[in-house]
Amino acid sequence: MLLPTKTKVASHLAQYRAWERLLLAAPADHQVRAHFEDVAYTLCVLMGKRCGREAADAAERYLRPGVEHPPMAAPPLAATAVAVAACSGR
Repeated sequence: MLLPTKTKVASHLAQYRAWERLLLAAPADHQVRAHFEDVAYTLCVLMGKRCGREAADAAERYLRPGVEHPPMAAPPLAATAVAVAACSGR
C-alpha cells in the first residue's frame, strides 16, 4: 500500500484546519464552504476516510511521533465523495 508522506499530510491538515476556522467564522459564505469541502475531500482521499472530521483525526494520529502508517482502509473514491458531501451537510 502506498502511504502519503507525513509532510503532505501535515500540509493538508493545516489547510483543513485553516478553512475550518474560516467556515466557522463565516458559515453563510459559499466560497469559503466550497474551499473547505475541496480541502476536506483531499484529506479524505489521503487518509482513506469518508468524512472530513474522521480524516483530520486520522491525520493527527498519523503525525504523532512513532506512528509509521496511517490508520486507513481506503473506501471507493465515489463513496468518499458522497460521504464528504454528507459530512459537510450537502
